[in-house]
Amino acid sequence: MNKSIAHVLTGRAKQITPEETVIQPLPHKDFRFANPFIVIHHMGPETIPAGSEMRIHPHPHRGFSPVSFMIEGEGYHMDNAGHRGVISSGGIQWMFAGKGLLHSEGPTKEFLARGGVQEMIQIWVNVPKAHKWDEPYYQNAPAEQLPFVLEQEGVKLKLASGSYEGKSSPMKSFTPITAIIGTIAKGKQVQVDAAPGYQALLYIFRGQVTVNGTAASMHQLYVFEKEESGISITADEDAGILFLSGEPIDEPVSAKDNFVMNTPEEVDQAIEDYKNGVFGTLEY
Repeated sequence: MNKSIAHVLTGRAKQITPEETVIQPLPHKDFRFANPFIVIHHMGPETIPAGSEMRIHPHPHRGFSPVSFMIEGEGYHMDNAGHRGVISSGGIQWMFAGKGLLHSEGPTKEFLARGGVQEMIQIWVNVPKAHKWDEPYYQNAPAEQLPFVLEQEGVKLKLASGSYEGKSSPMKSFTPITAIIGTIAKGKQVQVDAAPGYQALLYIFRGQVTVNGTAASMHQLYVFEKEESGISITADEDAGILFLSGEPIDEPVSAKDNFVMNTPEEVDQAIEDYKNGVFGTLEY
């Protein structure tokens, strides 16, 4: 049986830095969280002229994992826990902030020098209270390490996280989630199965599709009821999708600025810790 659609959320523009605006379908004024999925940001596509200078300045995180899917372009990561990494088109990076760190991200210097199209989606994945104060870690994987799933002509979908069809992504997480991202050619149809009882989301980052009989347009996020398992997706035009499924974390959520904790007091403490230099420094 196919899942019922609980919410249809249209992403809106949100300025996250003085220079950077993203499309944000989650959180939304009509639906805040799909715990463990706290935030979804869609950046681009943007044509960056050769010789540009742009990056997101060092900023703090605590209590969750920012996960980035590079659709097109090339991006770097660095943090003051000593992690460095670069992902290019089709790659994924997964930073677990844990007890807290500073990090910086953006197009690589080499990409900025030559210019090109940059597009990515970043999600914030919550972690259980028991792991929020663990040591930070970082991992990434290029496109060639992510297996194709739901294979057929005109369908190019990759498993970026979790397991599906007996295949597994190399990404490891305290929060078990399945993430499938890629493109579906016009007229093609796929049937995705999500575990009953899990959160299940579908974001359309390009084109238009029909989802369980309902039209879905670019920048819309579909949040499904937890019952049943099936999600039928038909591309009405060439389309790009991100499917997410994860075991719910049945704990309180308090999210503000760059922190995802369990209580407002813990978030206030994180803000004070950042102001007082507890998160350290990062030269970039």
